[in-house]
Amino acid sequence: MSATRAQLDASLLQLLHQRVDACFVQAEARLGRSFPRPQIHCNMRGRAAGSARLQTWELRFNPALYEANQQAFLAEVVPHEVAHLLVYALWGEGRGKSRVLPHGRQWQSVMRELFALAPNTTHSFDLAVLAQRTHAYACACQQHQLSVRRHNKVVRGEARYHCRRCRQPLVLQPGSPAD
Repeated sequence: MSATRAQLDASLLQLLHQRVDACFVQAEARLGRSFPRPQIHCNMRGRAAGSARLQTWELRFNPALYEANQQAFLAEVVPHEVAHLLVYALWGEGRGKSRVLPHGRQWQSVMRELFALAPNTTHSFDLAVLAQRTHAYACACQQHQLSVRRHNKVVRGEARYHCRRCRQPLVLQPGSPAD
């Protein structure tokens, strides 16, 4: 079962906040200037481990991936996302029209020089913890597994799906959980 903000243990949230703060303290010591602390949200879904919202100064993290990969998440993902905010504060914010690339040379420099980390742009976490429930559908030639999102569109009458092979409409199978 994937973790949500409500399900994420309070101690894990505290560790996340402490790690974000430690990254900023480390940057402030090296750069000789202070930075405001961002809002932190544990509400990301999907395959991404985290994201930085530059203009609103927020960090978002995926609670399921954090819970399943705690040490690596704190060691790699948190500095990765903090680096995005630091690059924005140092080179992007109010600096005219020049756009700083998300994983460009400034970000890579922050990762290497401030955090002593390889500037990896993606994580290598096992995504099995993200497995979602599916609903069984069938056509004339085979079984299909539709995601909850697609199933709900069918139920609401917003979409109809067809088999790519036989082109017949997909039909919900008896015994499949119906929401």
